[in-house]
Amino acid sequence: MRAVVFDLDGTLIDSLPDIATAVNRVLGWRGLLPLPAREIEGMIGDGAKVLLDRALAARGVVAGAADMDVFMDWYTEHGADETRPYPGVVEALAALRRAGHRLGVCTNKPAAAAREILASLGLDAFFDAVTGGDSTPYRKPDPRHLAATLAAMGAQEAVMVGDHFNDMAAAKGCGIPGIFAAWGYGTAAADYVAQNAFELPGLVAGLGLTGGEE
Repeated sequence: MRAVVFDLDGTLIDSLPDIATAVNRVLGWRGLLPLPAREIEGMIGDGAKVLLDRALAARGVVAGAADMDVFMDWYTEHGADETRPYPGVVEALAALRRAGHRLGVCTNKPAAAAREILASLGLDAFFDAVTGGDSTPYRKPDPRHLAATLAAMGAQEAVMVGDHFNDMAAAKGCGIPGIFAAWGYGTAAADYVAQNAFELPGLVAGLGLTGGEE
């Protein structure tokens, strides 16, 4: 099966408002001043633990296990309060499914949180597999994380769509094309760039991943 695998934060969904709120709840619990959302934006992409390490380091302290507990306790319940799909995402996913592609998510976010948010936003039905940062011993940019997603989907041919260096590096490591989502949080060099989600079906078709009848 031909597959299109997506990153989550900054690619499918604008999750910055809820992530920033969760980070600042941890900082407040620690008695520290909050960080601006745009500063937190640059810390996203390597999973919740690294995010908290970076946020607390910005306030001159070291993150601990209790910080993660505070973050996850709140975020698990409120991860979709203000989070929304980016414009064109629903239309692109529907078009790709109509073209016969299997769709997956490979994210460094914990898998339970990723699935909960996708369900809350009504996106879960599009995806055949979701692998999180705790689903395997590996995380993007390690290509074995993406390879696990492809294996779960039974994919023989695929493309990775993401907004971060980690996504493009994982795609390269798996020997598949990467499409950089220019609307997201990160930066990366890529052979293919989508300026908005509406462009994705055309870009995927141009790569020859024509799919097939479902």
